[in-house]
Amino acid sequence: MSSGDQEKFDNEKASVFETTSEEGVPSYEDAAVTSGAPTEKISPLGYHVDWISVIFLNVSKMIGTGVFSTPGSILKGVGSVGLSLIFWVIGYFFAGASLAVYLEYASYFPHRSGAEVAYLEKAYPKPRFLVPTAFAVQSVLLSFSSSNAIVLAKYLLVAGGGETSTWNVRGLAVGVFTIIVMICIVSTRWSLRLSNAIGVVKVLTLVFIAVTGLVVLGGHTSVVDPHANFKNSFAGTTSNGNGLATALVKVNFAYSGFENAFAVLNEVKDPVKTLKRYAPISLTLVFVLYFFANIAYFAAIPKESIRTSQELTASLFFTAVFGNSKAVTALSALVAVSSFGNLLATVIGSSRVIRECGRQGVLPYPRFWASTQPFNTPLGPYLLKWILTVIVIIAPPAGDAFNFIVDLQSYPANVFSFLLSMGLFLVRRRRLSIGAPPSEFRAWNAVLVFTVLVNIYLLILPWVPPTGGIYAGDVSFFYATYCIVGLGILGISGLAYVVYILLMPRWGNYAIRQFLEKLPDGAQATRLVKVPNSELAEWDATHDDHGDIIARKEQ
Repeated sequence: MSSGDQEKFDNEKASVFETTSEEGVPSYEDAAVTSGAPTEKISPLGYHVDWISVIFLNVSKMIGTGVFSTPGSILKGVGSVGLSLIFWVIGYFFAGASLAVYLEYASYFPHRSGAEVAYLEKAYPKPRFLVPTAFAVQSVLLSFSSSNAIVLAKYLLVAGGGETSTWNVRGLAVGVFTIIVMICIVSTRWSLRLSNAIGVVKVLTLVFIAVTGLVVLGGHTSVVDPHANFKNSFAGTTSNGNGLATALVKVNFAYSGFENAFAVLNEVKDPVKTLKRYAPISLTLVFVLYFFANIAYFAAIPKESIRTSQELTASLFFTAVFGNSKAVTALSALVAVSSFGNLLATVIGSSRVIRECGRQGVLPYPRFWASTQPFNTPLGPYLLKWILTVIVIIAPPAGDAFNFIVDLQSYPANVFSFLLSMGLFLVRRRRLSIGAPPSEFRAWNAVLVFTVLVNIYLLILPWVPPTGGIYAGDVSFFYATYCIVGLGILGISGLAYVVYILLMPRWGNYAIRQFLEKLPDGAQATRLVKVPNSELAEWDATHDDHGDIIARKEQ
C-alpha cells in the first residue's frame, strides 16, 4: 500500500463508527454467533462505494441482455399481452420482497460484505461450519461468468460485422473478460466509475426505447396501428401451467441483481441507511424501465412476430420504427455495452462473495483470499473467477455440455435463497434471546412468508417437465439433470464436512478450532486449526470464541 493510500486508510479508520467498546466487548453483530469470518470493523478495501455506485451496481447486474430478448419468451409462455405486462409487475413484487430480506440482514450485520455468505453463516451456526462449507464449495466451483462473456462476444462481433464462429466468439469472450478482470484488479475506484458510466448508458438506452414507444403510440411513426396489441389485450391467455410457471421464472430472473450492492456492504459508509434508501430506488427504476420498454415493443411490433421470432425483441422494434439495418447495428452495439456493464458489476460483486468464503476458513489458505495486496483489491478471488470462467468458455463443446454447465449454477442458488429466507426467523429469535435492540430495518412478517413461498415455488418448478416431454429442455438428455447434479454437489459438500470436520478429528484425537489471522493490510480471516485433545483445555483458556489470543487482545 502506498504512503498516500495508507494515510487515506488511517483517516477512514478514524472516521468510521466502531461497534465494539474500548474493552473489546463484542457488539450484537458478533455476540450471538462467534463462528465464521471475523467482522472487519474497518474495511481493508476502503470505502469507494457511494450511493451512486449502490444504484448502478444493482442496475447494471439487473439490466444485461434480458430486457432486449426476454419479452418474446414471456409472451410465448403466457399467451397474451395483458398478462405479460402483469407478470412484469409481479416480478417486481417478488424482487421487492426478497430485497426486504436482504435489508433486514444488512441491518443486523452492517460490517459484513458477501451478502448470502455472511447471512447464511449467521443464520445457521450449527452444525458448526456445515452451511459455510456447502456454500463455499458451490460458490467456488460454480463462480464462472461464461455465459455472460459469450453473449457479450457475440454482440460485439455482430456490431463490428465479424463472423460469429465458435472460436471467434470464444476467443473474444476470453479477451474481453480478461480486460474486465484486469480493470477490477488494478482499481476498485475506477472499476466502480466505469460500472456507473455504463449503467447510465443502459438507463438512457431504455429511456430512449420507452420514449420512442410513446411516440409510436402517438401515431408519429410509420407503424400502421400502434394500438392493435392493446385491444383485447388478454386474448390468447394460456391455461398451460408449465408455460405460465416458466414465464414467471424468466421474469423473476430478469430482476436478479437487485442484491448486488449487498456484496460490497462493508465498503459503504453508513451502509444500512444508504442501502435502505437507494437499493429500492435501483429496483424501482429498473421496473419502470422494463415496463415501458415492453409497452414500446407491443406498440411497434405485431404480437405474433414477438412471440415467434428468434431475434432480439429490441431488434424487431428498431427495424419496425427506423426501418434500416444501421439502427439494428447500433442496437447490437448498445446491447454489447449493456452486457459489458453487466459482466463488470457481476465480477465486482462475486469477488466479495468468494473473499468472504475464504475468510470463513473453510477454504484452504484463508490469508490468500482475504488479502487486499498489492492493489487494495481482492486479487485472489478475481484470479479464481478468471480461471474458472476461461475454462468454462474454452473447454466444453458447444451445445449440450455448455448449456448444462450454465444451468448447473441455478439450482443450488435456489436452495440457498430458500435457506436465506427461512434463516431470518432464526436470526430474529437468536437476537431476541440475547436482548439485542431493534434494528434499523425489519421486514413485515407477511413479506417474509411471501418470500419463502416464492422460493419454494422456484425449487419445485425446475422439476416440472417441459411441454414437449422429459427430453424437451435446453439439452438433449433428461431435462432436470442439472437439478440432480446440483443437489449432488451439495451432497458431496455435506459428505466432505462429515469426513473432515466430524470423523477425522475423532479418529485423530484432535479438535477443530478457529484462529484469528490479522494481515498487515488490515484484513482479517479465520483459519481452522487442529488442536490435539491433550492441549484443548489450554487452547480454550488462551483464545476467545473468535480464535483471537486473549493475551494479545488485552494488550
